[in-house]
Amino acid sequence: MAMNIHAELKRLGALSTPELRARYVEVFGEATRCNNRPYLFKRICWRLQADAEGDLSERARQRAIELADDANLRLQAPPSTPPTSGECRIPNGTAPPTHNAGAAIASIRMPRKSIEPMPGTTLWRKYKGRHICVIVLPRGFEYEGKVYRSLSAVANAITGSHWNGLKFFAESLGLNAVTGRRVEGAPV
Repeated sequence: MAMNIHAELKRLGALSTPELRARYVEVFGEATRCNNRPYLFKRICWRLQADAEGDLSERARQRAIELADDANLRLQAPPSTPPTSGECRIPNGTAPPTHNAGAAIASIRMPRKSIEPMPGTTLWRKYKGRHICVIVLPRGFEYEGKVYRSLSAVANAITGSHWNGLKFFAESLGLNAVTGRRVEGAPV
């Protein structure tokens, strides 16, 4: 029986989360603990499309496995020489790079607050015409050769007034400065 994918997607878009969970069981044959409506919608849509139009060929699956095995996979930032005091490796007028095109990067669980950046990350911000660069250390943050315990302490040293450090470096962290939540499409 041929299914009209577009009509089915419209129907799915009108379903509530509990109804999507029930549809998930119908489509995948197993229950899900997920209550994230957009995720459930996307997963069900993907499965319906794969069933209607065909899934990946076996050859494509094997090639994907080969590529994944050959990938230069990093679990943390590559070792590099940190910038010297006051040095910022971001050329004036340009945004910092958002990714390393040469290697795949995997997500790993860290026993840290999920919002805090990984050690080795360089945070940046333009403030009053200056490019501010802060290097995340395993225990603190380095700015102009001095180590601070928190991003708020760094922001205080830069501005001379109290700032929430996460909000001060929100753009660099891919966060909304007002809400503190991750911005859609921001680098992770």
